[in-house]
Amino acid sequence: MPADATGASLASLAAAQEVAAAKKKTIWAIACTVPVLLIAMLSLSSPFFFLGRDLTLWIQVVLSMVVIIGFGWEFHSGMVRQLRFLSANMDTLISIGTLAALIYSVVLMVLDGNGDFYFETGAVITALILLGRYFEAKSRGQASEAIEKLMQLGAKTARVLRKNQEIEIPIEQVQVGDLLVVRPGEKMPVDGKVAKGSSSVDESMLTGESMPVTKHPNDDIFGATINISGSLVMKATKVGKDTVLAQIVKMVSDAQTKKAPIQKLADTVSGIFVPIVLGIAVLTTVIWYLVTGDISQSIIPAVAVVVIACPCALGLATPTAIMVGTGLGAQRGILIKNGESLEKCKKIDVVMFDKTGTLTQGKPRVTDVLSLRQGTTTEDILKLAGSVENSSEHPLARAVVNAAKERKLAIKEVEAFKNIEGKGVKANLQRNLIIIGNSLLMKETGINLDAKARTAWDQLEGQAKTVVGVTRNKYLLGLIAIADIAKDDARDAVRQLHEQGIQTAMITGDNQKTAVAIGSQLGITTIFAQVLPQDKAEKVKGLQDQGLKVAFVGDGINDAPALVQADLGIAMGTGTDIAIEAGNIVLVKGSPMKVVESLQLARLTFKTIKQNLFWAFFYNSAFIPVAAGVLYPFFGILLNPIFAAAAMAFSSISVVLNSLRLKRN
Repeated sequence: MPADATGASLASLAAAQEVAAAKKKTIWAIACTVPVLLIAMLSLSSPFFFLGRDLTLWIQVVLSMVVIIGFGWEFHSGMVRQLRFLSANMDTLISIGTLAALIYSVVLMVLDGNGDFYFETGAVITALILLGRYFEAKSRGQASEAIEKLMQLGAKTARVLRKNQEIEIPIEQVQVGDLLVVRPGEKMPVDGKVAKGSSSVDESMLTGESMPVTKHPNDDIFGATINISGSLVMKATKVGKDTVLAQIVKMVSDAQTKKAPIQKLADTVSGIFVPIVLGIAVLTTVIWYLVTGDISQSIIPAVAVVVIACPCALGLATPTAIMVGTGLGAQRGILIKNGESLEKCKKIDVVMFDKTGTLTQGKPRVTDVLSLRQGTTTEDILKLAGSVENSSEHPLARAVVNAAKERKLAIKEVEAFKNIEGKGVKANLQRNLIIIGNSLLMKETGINLDAKARTAWDQLEGQAKTVVGVTRNKYLLGLIAIADIAKDDARDAVRQLHEQGIQTAMITGDNQKTAVAIGSQLGITTIFAQVLPQDKAEKVKGLQDQGLKVAFVGDGINDAPALVQADLGIAMGTGTDIAIEAGNIVLVKGSPMKVVESLQLARLTFKTIKQNLFWAFFYNSAFIPVAAGVLYPFFGILLNPIFAAAAMAFSSISVVLNSLRLKRN
């Protein structure tokens, strides 16, 4: 199993153990609390005495100490840890509240033996809070179930070809370069490329899309996807922790442990809130004592204040929503790297798309070859261009080479090849200087376009095609037009962004006319054309300088600086590793509609976080005065600490349930 997957598996096991331990502790705490509560509520007594005190009192002392000090030890140890740093948190409030009730009751029993005892108060508070934490642990397990499901998707074994023999080996032993056999109905063991055969593959577990994808030789395939129809031989390219599945598990796991800025704010507020509550509790004790002269009536309202104010819900408000949101995203092929990315999504003003591979399919094809010189055929032009472009890895270059090969034209070796970034290429072929490139390169190299060439060039660009000139010894021989078809859902994605009040922009190395034509097809009016790769980040910064929050969507190596510069980087999972690493959000499937979906999911998750925080703050703030007894002079209402504990537990559980509501949405 990959290292990252192993780590996530151990975390999942730890979560299950946490739930089991919390359940066991809660059951025992309740079992010990029930007798204490019954004795107190029914005023039970015993004919037997020990050291001059009723045996039922000793039963309450022992059982309440077991619950408060034994099962509630985590609260007291948490308080001590905070005291070391002169700080306080929710454990401080729980510890002080329960110990105050216990110590007061023990002292009263030792000194007097009669009066109002509150053993059941501390015990019930502890049991209720433990019950709440059990539900919280259980909810965290539910929120993280996406990770567990993802880990279970991977194949356990692989069938490797060794000396023309099929050998079944554990998945951990597969190495990069191995040839693997995958039959219909089997899972792809690792990431790789199709070496032989064709088949339909179900990628829904990674992309969230139900339609199978047809795979041919040299197409990418991913571990855990399911081979549906034909037998395949694949070549392993990524194994272990480098596979897409392992990266998904790691990203989701990381996202659920990193704090969002708003969570840090909540932590800061909690740090201030707790000392204020302790101050209110002390003030409550003093005022009640001055009014009643009864220490018993003074301590109990203070205990209620401390318990009702416990900000457990505040601590749960952000992490539970992030866990559910990131887990849900993973199931839909949207990988949100951290909580900060969720927070950024709500502020986006404009989404800037890189064109190639993001809005378009990234598989350009030659559509037109025009000869502009007497005696030069279109095949001559394509043969020259294919020979020179064969040394380039640019998508447009590959389109030209593929077109030449499809026509079975001879590809010849060239010398002194040079790539001119963002403009074209040049090389020597049979002692002739061949230059192939866009209009900028034509102009820079002093190649003039006559009226016929200019008219043809403009017409092709007006059809949303990229045009390159093919020259020999600085004479224009002809033109090659290349088109990259827009993705099926690109226009709908742009439309939905506009409906949500989000602007769109497109950035491309194409000339202005071609770029505008493509933008018009998609409904994008803000176009940045003829942008060199290294200048993309500057265009993003230009929009930011106008006060706009920018999301950049890209998939290539040259998109990485722009992804980092943007307020929110969205990387297509079909792109390069560098682009994926630079993005805040990774879309497993390269679908523009997933951009819309990711922003919607992030906004919904952040809305849930705000609802949780509001509920937690409102609840605590509203009930503290009630617990302190401000309603007692008017209505005779005084909040019992037991009900305060129940109300506090209800607050925490309601926050968790509100976060889980994301799944239904």
